[in-house]
Amino acid sequence: MEIEGPWTHEQAIVGDVRLHYVTAGDDDDPLVVLLHGFPEFWYSWREQIPALADAGYRVVAPDMRGYNRSEKPHGVRSYRTEELAEDVANLIEHFDRDEARVVGHDWGGVVAWEVAIRHPEVVEQLAVLNAPHPAAYRRELARNAEQWKRSWYAMAFQIPWLPEAWLGAQDAARVETLFRETATPDTFSDDDLRRYRAAASRPGALTAAINYYRALFRENLASEAKRLVGRGSRTLDVDAPTLLLWGERDDALSVHLTEDLDRWVPDLRVERFPEATHWVQHDEAEAVSESLVEFFGSS
Repeated sequence: MEIEGPWTHEQAIVGDVRLHYVTAGDDDDPLVVLLHGFPEFWYSWREQIPALADAGYRVVAPDMRGYNRSEKPHGVRSYRTEELAEDVANLIEHFDRDEARVVGHDWGGVVAWEVAIRHPEVVEQLAVLNAPHPAAYRRELARNAEQWKRSWYAMAFQIPWLPEAWLGAQDAARVETLFRETATPDTFSDDDLRRYRAAASRPGALTAAINYYRALFRENLASEAKRLVGRGSRTLDVDAPTLLLWGERDDALSVHLTEDLDRWVPDLRVERFPEATHWVQHDEAEAVSESLVEFFGSS
């Protein structure tokens, strides 16, 4: 059953994958693409979609490949960041636009960074919520044992089939537990959690979501191997004006990941929310919406 609201549900073949998305706002308004994280789906942006549409933007929030009602390609390689970034570039093209404002939270933020790095021509402005720039993440893992401890789950996700079996048991009950244990009390209603469990319970959805982590781990190993044999590495610079929003009570990601980014992101604004958790757009829904609207209107 479709979730009703001030949006419409649509599907399209975007590149080589079928994506489900919701959209709001007038067709001719500037385009904003909202990318959700793990283990959510487009519903992650239910508060920001109407706020951005009311501010004069055409808003598109897809289920990223593998999630909820979008297509779930087989194999780990189908979830490389190269493929995920290409999906976003193709989605922008699907709406007959040359560029868009791109927003991402958590894994959506990882993808948003990659779009800005790999396809800078399509990103007019970038906003990222609690997702580290790839160079900053590697830096913190190299110098900060605490970040390694916080990232334990990403290592556990490398094990074949067991993580999705564990998360998916009892109709994805542990997905609900994940939200309850990492969010501010009452941030998510019982109805919200029911919807997240239903999305995660779709056939193949958990394997696809966990394959994001598996593919990234393999990419990082390949990148490090190239560096060690002297083949260099790709640039990680971001040219687009960038807003980084960060909930400081994130259990998985250190606030140090927001520091010293000028080398890679010269046009950067950072806003921290001391009382927000990893789920910052839920904990501080109105403030996040206001920050996005103000930032997008600043250029």
